[in-house]
Amino acid sequence: MITIREITPSETWPIRHRVMWPDMPASYVQLEEDFNGIHFGLFEEENLISVVSLFVKDGVGQFRKFATEITEQGKGYGAKLLAFLVTESRKRELKELWCNARVSAFPFYQRQDFEVVSETWEKDGVAYGKMRRVFN
Repeated sequence: MITIREITPSETWPIRHRVMWPDMPASYVQLEEDFNGIHFGLFEEENLISVVSLFVKDGVGQFRKFATEITEQGKGYGAKLLAFLVTESRKRELKELWCNARVSAFPFYQRQDFEVVSETWEKDGVAYGKMRRVFN
């Protein structure tokens, strides 16, 4: 059974590290602002599969460090967690939700009605662009 619930920042760090930056020190995926964010985890039974962190400022949400275990990617878990995040953002009456997405993930976000709203840039050898979804 799949459940999604709020989790602590430290619960996000192992998946972030394994999935996003396994060749960097574990501290690389820990954000200064983690303790000001809202973190969600998608569980299959008791196993944490996917994580995302939401940071809200002035009615706008930015999500960061969205990661799904490598062995579980392509099974719809990330899409379920993103749909949950969109619903949660609407409940909180946010005006928009945005992220800095890896260019390789653009199609995933576009399927969820996010649009590219910037030029791309590179960080540590990875290409990124800003994507957002505006709520009416």
